[in-house]
Amino acid sequence: MRVYNFSAGPSMLPIEVLQEAQKDLLDYAGSGMSVCEMSHRSKYYDAINNECIALFRELMNIPENYSVIFVQGGGSTQFEAVPLNLLTGSGKADYIVTGNFAKKAYKEALKYGDIAVAGSSEDKKFTYIPKDLKIRDDIDYLYICQNNTIFGTRYAKLPETKANLVADISSNILSEKMDISKYGVLFAGAQKNIAPAGLTIVIVRNNLVTDGMKICPTMLKWKTQVDNNSLYNTPPCFPIYMAMLVLRHLKKLGGVEEMQKINEYKSSLLYDFIDNSSFYSNGVAKEDRSFMNVPFVTPNADLDAKFVKEAGENGLVSLKGHRLVGGMRASIYNAMPVDGVKKLIEFMKKFEIENK
Repeated sequence: MRVYNFSAGPSMLPIEVLQEAQKDLLDYAGSGMSVCEMSHRSKYYDAINNECIALFRELMNIPENYSVIFVQGGGSTQFEAVPLNLLTGSGKADYIVTGNFAKKAYKEALKYGDIAVAGSSEDKKFTYIPKDLKIRDDIDYLYICQNNTIFGTRYAKLPETKANLVADISSNILSEKMDISKYGVLFAGAQKNIAPAGLTIVIVRNNLVTDGMKICPTMLKWKTQVDNNSLYNTPPCFPIYMAMLVLRHLKKLGGVEEMQKINEYKSSLLYDFIDNSSFYSNGVAKEDRSFMNVPFVTPNADLDAKFVKEAGENGLVSLKGHRLVGGMRASIYNAMPVDGVKKLIEFMKKFEIENK
């Protein structure tokens, strides 16, 4: 029996995509082999790689002066790749710390240059996006995590800066429209909205594709992959193939604009229920709430644990909140259907009546 998987990642994938992959598993496109087996130098894989890049460009409306590359190591590897590629001018960068992942990225960057915190919401346990920022004039880039998976916040409006804006969009890529021209670099791990873990997408403006710092390893240079169409070494072939299927599926649904409408509807259903309940609560500033990750709690930790257990018994799994926050967290990425959110709300109503 299929369950509704509210995991923050790896997350659920569209059933149609899984069925397509199942059909292709033994013989992809008449090749007589699986994508898992074929050479990344073959004509079959080359077509997958190129289609996947083209679909990203189309669906995200990526300008021609940006490159799309596929790398490995997850978003966390980009925490170091970003400074190693970009600290080539003043050697300075500012970070806005809005959660665990932005904080980790900041700590990694400290190894390589003059790195400062332009703003932080740690004073209120990362429950808001800071607006009072101190951004230096001569920085090489400003870094943000655009959607904060653990704490359930997002940037409704990007910070104003003349510097290159770098954004970790791992948990909101393809969930809402973005003006790519406002960024210097965007990157995302695939395991939330796109594909199985193993693939990381980097979108970089071409004037930032350089040799980077002298100490930058070959495999962390974006130029290495740009120059080789992401085929410098063996790429994560199967996750890229799965990403291609997901992007085809998203295009068929109407693209990112249509997906944003669905995501806004799903999240509004859940937030409206929580806000009108005297039993559940969400501590995030309303203007900064995420469409993708909705943390909430009951009146006490014992009830939280009971909720997670009974939800799982009812086919609503992976609702336990992150250890830094506790409580519950419903991650409602693109592949989570509206019916999944409605089923969750029905269970929440029933649990409230039985435990109030």
